[in-house]
Amino acid sequence: MRTKRQEKLLNFVTVQHGEQKRKYTGEPYTVHLVAVAECAEAHQLILGYEIGLCHDLFEDTACTDAELRTALQEYGYSPNEIDFILQGTWDLTDKFISADYPNFNRKQRKAMEVERLSKINRNSQSVKYCDLIDNTKSIVQHDKGFARVYLAEKANLLSVMNKGDEMLYKEALKNLADS
Repeated sequence: MRTKRQEKLLNFVTVQHGEQKRKYTGEPYTVHLVAVAECAEAHQLILGYEIGLCHDLFEDTACTDAELRTALQEYGYSPNEIDFILQGTWDLTDKFISADYPNFNRKQRKAMEVERLSKINRNSQSVKYCDLIDNTKSIVQHDKGFARVYLAEKANLLSVMNKGDEMLYKEALKNLADS
């Protein structure tokens, strides 16, 4: 059951993502965000629902840190909660993107991202496991060709991003192995 402030945050995130659709299925992108949020909440991650909803916000929308901070304040989150949600959102935002690193190929950028993600906090790693679990299902089902590349990248990531929730980590590993 979502709280009032979680409902408000979901509405905010939905507006920010606008008409974005999930690749392969054409579903509203928020379907993925809610799946990640619910996974995180089910595993009792600290503010996991909120971080799950926001995990692609800075990466895939024009939303700024200040806009998210203001929204969270309006919805009744405490300063410490806001800082934690923002930190988790930034932790899960790709830093090594082609626009910022045009001289690096995908493999090089992913290697730098793996190194960075290996150092984020336990809670953020755990939300990332939820993201991987949901994305893996969709990619394997709908894009067998890319799935080979994706699964290898994520196996490499999980080999070093291993400080999160143990049950979720095992589920993410099993998900890759079964794919």
